Amino acid sequence: MNALYTAVATANGREGRAVSSDGHIDLPLAHPQALGGNGQGTNPEQLFAAGYASCFASAMGAVARQEKIDVSDVSITAEVSIGKDEKDGGFGLAVVMRAELPDHLQGEPGRELLEKTHAYCPYSKATRGNIHVELVIE
Repeated sequence: MNALYTAVATANGREGRAVSSDGHIDLPLAHPQALGGNGQGTNPEQLFAAGYASCFASAMGAVARQEKIDVSDVSITAEVSIGKDEKDGGFGLAVVMRAELPDHLQGEPGRELLEKTHAYCPYSKATRGNIHVELVIE
């Protein structure tokens, strides 16, 4: 791969801080209450969800431009879950990618666009075969 951009961030665990090299991200980190934490900061799953949703929406825009499809009213929500990995006893991730599509993209046109986007999106490529990603049209 010929890198066009490299993001750099440093973190010191789930109970610390995450800081990007340019200072635009400087967030307290905390375990969510559902995992026994105080919930007084963000967590890696939220950061991953925000990045994946943003990347997927941008990828959909690129695919839609090639196909001459209007996606100006599309909204993408990523739900990232963490849980016990039954294979090795550690933890694993799963994603539900929800696409809120306008009427002209309901049914088969929307499903085709979603599948093409999932094939094109860099986050989807990185997770393919590693975590379960479910695509949902709303």
